[in-house]
Amino acid sequence: MRLPIIKHIVEFIEKNDEDYVVESMELLEDLIEAKGIKDEELEVIGELLSNFSGALEVQKEVRAGIPKKEALNGFMKRVMGSIDT
Repeated sequence: MRLPIIKHIVEFIEKNDEDYVVESMELLEDLIEAKGIKDEELEVIGELLSNFSGALEVQKEVRAGIPKKEALNGFMKRVMGSIDT
């Protein structure tokens, strides 16, 4: 996961609608099942899905009243904490 990408997706959601992100995730999840897809392509799709999912979590916190910067930093701390353990 990359914080700049998650931040950009959160900004996209604010300007547009989170349904675009949800539908993009559904498309990517379906694409995983495509015949002939390579491991490298699966890795890229997985990374995109992780970033989209993270952005949706951050957006949920922002809607709950947490400032965007605090929500982004808190999310990344949780991610890094789960990696360390």
